Amino acid sequence: MREINRSASNHKKIKHFINTKKLILVYIASLLLLGCSKQKTLPAIANNSNTIMQKKIDKKLPTIGILIFEDVIINEVVAPLDVFANTTPEGKSLFNVVLIAKENKVYKSAHGLNVLPHFTIDNVPDLKVLVIPSSYTPSEQTSDKTLVHFIKEQNKTTDYIASHCAGAFLVGEAGIATSKNIVTYVTGGASLQVDYPHLKVADDSKISVLEDGKFISSNGSLVSYIASLDLLEKLVNKEQRNYVEESLLLDRLKEN
Repeated sequence: MREINRSASNHKKIKHFINTKKLILVYIASLLLLGCSKQKTLPAIANNSNTIMQKKIDKKLPTIGILIFEDVIINEVVAPLDVFANTTPEGKSLFNVVLIAKENKVYKSAHGLNVLPHFTIDNVPDLKVLVIPSSYTPSEQTSDKTLVHFIKEQNKTTDYIASHCAGAFLVGEAGIATSKNIVTYVTGGASLQVDYPHLKVADDSKISVLEDGKFISSNGSLVSYIASLDLLEKLVNKEQRNYVEESLLLDRLKEN
């Protein structure tokens, strides 16, 4: 009789152990599923209107704003960011550098890099410089009345407007550079002149960077670095330009 009771007791213990183990496995499986479900929802969260990465502005420093939009050519964003976000030799920042977009969402560049703005055009800080890059489909930007209006308004308060590549078409559409000399991407000058006869379009086969008053324009792509460095020299001095060129190893490219 004692053997039967002992056997029954052991059976209960084994059953309890198995049930406990099952519960643990179910718990672990739930955690794994929850983790997977969180990973799957990340893209949706990234496009949520609460995800904007606002950047803290040092009000003692001037602000450089770089406009971004869908299919933006990314090196025309990176170039001014590289140049103006660079510090002095003593490690001192000279500018706030921010990315600005029409909406609070992730934008995909022409070559697939995802970019998130710091500010939307509705809450942009005061800008000293507005940088206008381009895309391979500039008509999508020039037909966007919100973007065009933003550029018009910024022209009233900024010290400089910098355009790269087909960004010149947005300048033309905004009507802010009448009788000003401007250059666009290589082979794009004829179209720019036809679309915006009020501009003085330079020969893009000969001119890479052009300045006229508050407007500075370039062929875009890696030439955006040269235009940004030219503007940096105007805003600061030749020494800072040389320092940034050395920091980015652009001086090495010249040697080769």
